[in-house]
Amino acid sequence: MKKLIWIAALPLLAACGDTATETAPTTAKATAEKVETDARAPFDFTELPAGTYTDEDGHAYIQFSYDHQGFSKPILRWSEFDATVDYNPDNPSASKLTVVIPVASIDSMVPVFDDHLRGPDFFDAETYPEIRFESTSMTVNPDGSGTITGDLTVRDITKSITFDGQLNKIGKHFRSGKDMFGISGTGSLLRSDYGVGRYAPNVGDEVELVMEVEFQKD
Repeated sequence: MKKLIWIAALPLLAACGDTATETAPTTAKATAEKVETDARAPFDFTELPAGTYTDEDGHAYIQFSYDHQGFSKPILRWSEFDATVDYNPDNPSASKLTVVIPVASIDSMVPVFDDHLRGPDFFDAETYPEIRFESTSMTVNPDGSGTITGDLTVRDITKSITFDGQLNKIGKHFRSGKDMFGISGTGSLLRSDYGVGRYAPNVGDEVELVMEVEFQKD
């Protein structure tokens, strides 16, 4: 009986083998088409007028994370900040970015921890109320990818840092009609470089930053 079952199954196995052979090129073709589709088309930077653009409060986020003794990677953010771009459409790399963060707006979603972070062990918000970033150079590629280098000041310590950035879209707000654009940014730093290194290395020294900001023309 088992022999008969195996004999009956042979055509099905052969058919499955043929199907796999036939679909492999199709799958490879689909993958290639997806890669081509995912490639970003060049931006026409002149579609966005020159001028000053500020962050849109409802769609602006700066968060950071770090290793906590290997157990987790907490995610914190600043609930308030002001970001300004002086935009040059003829030479986007000549644009300028300024970000000012009120230290007291730090938000870990744990009030007791927030108070500790605002205190002298860490950011000392009373003595150093602001974190500031001012760009010194940019590289902007036709597809909107690039880098932003600038001076980051924390606790009156200033060091140069470079972020990776991606321009997501330029256009007009669908309701207000205002000119706007959106960017995503990532970067990393050592908190000990800025006088906020308490408990390292038990608590990770490296901090990873993520930024998502929509800008609107003033």
